[in-house]
Amino acid sequence: MIELFDENIRTNDRRSSKGNQMKFERDGIWYKADYLGYEGLAEYTVSKLLAFSALEEDEFVDYEIEQIEYNGQVFRGCRSRDFTEGWQLITLERLFKQMYGHGLNSVIYSVEDHTERLKVLTQQVERATGIRDFGGYMSKILAVDALFLNEDRHTHNLAVMMNDKGDFKPAPIFDNAACLLSDITLEYPMDGELYFLIDKVKPKTFCNDFTEQLDIAEQLYGRRICFNFVYDDVKAVVDRADIYDNMQRKRVINTVMEMRRRYSYMFGD
Repeated sequence: MIELFDENIRTNDRRSSKGNQMKFERDGIWYKADYLGYEGLAEYTVSKLLAFSALEEDEFVDYEIEQIEYNGQVFRGCRSRDFTEGWQLITLERLFKQMYGHGLNSVIYSVEDHTERLKVLTQQVERATGIRDFGGYMSKILAVDALFLNEDRHTHNLAVMMNDKGDFKPAPIFDNAACLLSDITLEYPMDGELYFLIDKVKPKTFCNDFTEQLDIAEQLYGRRICFNFVYDDVKAVVDRADIYDNMQRKRVINTVMEMRRRYSYMFGD
């Protein structure tokens, strides 16, 4: 457990549409407190399972479970190291508002065709930053989001990084707290039927269907990621998060395994 204070609060630094989740930073470590459910468990689980993928270590942020004491209360949550390492993290929405005076999200949704929306997103980012193959990066992210049901990936938490020379690179995959039905307060109650809740989840990136988003990305930019975890791997990861109750951990395991079944082509078996 770590005790944190007002001077450590960074809640407004990174915007999310899923509520006012408290974020803190101290000594190069970021902490996020649960707000709507078991966000820390989801963030931790996704990061550990990304280690069972073809991604390189620097392509995603690794999270650990943490208990946070703040203002006399104890919160469950997670922690991660500051991955910027001298680079500035810039969300796509902020990048476009700074460069062009309008946000990227409004540009994307001004286009009716969903395939063209993703083309516009990738082309505009490549034009603004000089990053090559941003489409391949998006193909990876959309595969992760589909597999783990990330309902909160939008231009406020898609990001690039810039150094003091003005060079850009894609940010590692981060902010997966809205995965795996973690919002048990507003959207996905613990007494809900699992398959109904899974089918209820909608993405926010450029259309409202995970499979459609992923199909478009893979048709345009290729299949860029595969996974190799099995049930025992998932259970071992989730069982280590024992500050969460058994019902929540069981639901995370069951959700992961159902999504593994639905997207079995991402796996080697």
